[in-house]
Amino acid sequence: MDYDTILDEIGGFGKFQIKILMLVCLPVLYGAANSLSYIFTARKPPYRCFVSECEQFESTKYSQDWMQNALPGSLSNGKFLPEGCYKYNIIQNINDTELTRNNTCFADLFGLEREKCNSWIFSSDEVTIVNDWPTELTCTDNQWKLAFAGTANFAGVMIGSAIFGFLADYYGRRKIFIISIMFMSLSGIGQAVSSSYLMFLIFTFLNAAGTAGIYFSAFILVIEIIDKNKREMSAVLLNYFYSFGGVLIGLTAYFDRNWRNLICWLSFPPILFIFFYRLIPESVCWLISNKLHSNAYKIVKKAAKANNKELSISLTSQFEGNFIIERKIPIDESEKIEKPENATYAAMFRSKILMVRILILCILWGTNALVFYGLSLNSVNLSGNIYYNFIFGSLIEIPGTTIAWISMNKIGRRYPLVFSFLICGVGCIWGAFSDNEAILLETLSFLISKMAISTSFTITTVYTAEMMPTNMRSGAVGTLSTVARLTSLLAPFIPLLKTYYSFLPLTVFGSFALVAGFLSLILPETLGCDLPDTICEAEEMGA
Repeated sequence: MDYDTILDEIGGFGKFQIKILMLVCLPVLYGAANSLSYIFTARKPPYRCFVSECEQFESTKYSQDWMQNALPGSLSNGKFLPEGCYKYNIIQNINDTELTRNNTCFADLFGLEREKCNSWIFSSDEVTIVNDWPTELTCTDNQWKLAFAGTANFAGVMIGSAIFGFLADYYGRRKIFIISIMFMSLSGIGQAVSSSYLMFLIFTFLNAAGTAGIYFSAFILVIEIIDKNKREMSAVLLNYFYSFGGVLIGLTAYFDRNWRNLICWLSFPPILFIFFYRLIPESVCWLISNKLHSNAYKIVKKAAKANNKELSISLTSQFEGNFIIERKIPIDESEKIEKPENATYAAMFRSKILMVRILILCILWGTNALVFYGLSLNSVNLSGNIYYNFIFGSLIEIPGTTIAWISMNKIGRRYPLVFSFLICGVGCIWGAFSDNEAILLETLSFLISKMAISTSFTITTVYTAEMMPTNMRSGAVGTLSTVARLTSLLAPFIPLLKTYYSFLPLTVFGSFALVAGFLSLILPETLGCDLPDTICEAEEMGA
């Protein structure tokens, strides 16, 4: 049965589709916020050494007038910034009476030798995991552990994309969508109650796996119920909500700067989405592909009624004819899900055309993930307020996604993808070699690059789904996302290259984007094409 013909009869974008689209967008919003939460929960907060000769641990505060006397550090914009893990050695004793009377520690009490400290005073502005486990996470020696929290997050997304992608192909889009939401919520609560750094890492990994299942199950579910002329719009809307998820985490972190509270705000509300199981139907495309025609027909009738359409006698007869075939099959056999013989992964691997495309898509997905998340991480390192920077960095994704929507409709997929990668590459390299004092130029190059990579990410996701056969669509998107996360595992560590040469991080991002842009020219144009059901139909695209 031709599913595009069914969409023509029930209406490709009516009340039925709009309702489902709105429902799946809310979990995507919280999924995005959860997937980006580590940027704030595993951030290095301001801290300094505790100087026992000058203060009481229970009553002291981070900023003290005597800090320059007791602690090594540097001046930035007229403000003294102490080093986090060193203090000067004491060369004279100071008694409590003198300390109380003068309320300070004089410079002549300290020598010039640096001593490493083993207790710290934190700024009261924010509380991150560093506050809870300082002996494990403070100082330069342990800085990699904070970056590793990001790596655990990306590893979870990588594994989750693969596992939930294949499960969605086998068990259905709706079931896996709801399971992913519950998995994300419960693992998020596990993060909030973590009693050790290792426990936090484990739940960060699990939470990220759930967020991956949410986005890709939602994306596949949506594009399979919407007319081909509106697929771009549905993908764009999902990406809008992903961007709003970044705004949500930025605003929540701004108003509640305790990391445990922050995760709770993001993890408890999605539990209510379990009721969406009754509101969101299974993908008719998936049901028909797996020969579950009776279930598909029930949903088709509901969709037609919601969209004020009448089913033709021809379509009704096709469904009824399949019912007769189903009844001739024993019940236990008809319930089994069997993939069409010509739409298997083995057949796909035998296709040279599809394998070339998949290899190119691997590079495109990897570049998108590396640059997108690398720039997101870098947003909190820009000059100015970290929360505002992150929120603006998320908001700039919206015009980037809008550009993807307009260009996919007016031009197609291939050339907008090429130009978005090239613009991102040029923007990154421009920022890499710009003057460090030119704050406006630094911010402008960041925003242009972030907007361009948002455009390419949106187009790549739609492009990939349109090139894959139905029975492998979700699994293929999930697998390519998994490959992408292999590169994104490096994203938290690439900014550390700045220690050697300041231009290296953005140069790496820009180089990847330029290569991906030129490789995109090899892919076929899919504008206006029906979704392929078989390997042959997928191969014929662009022929």
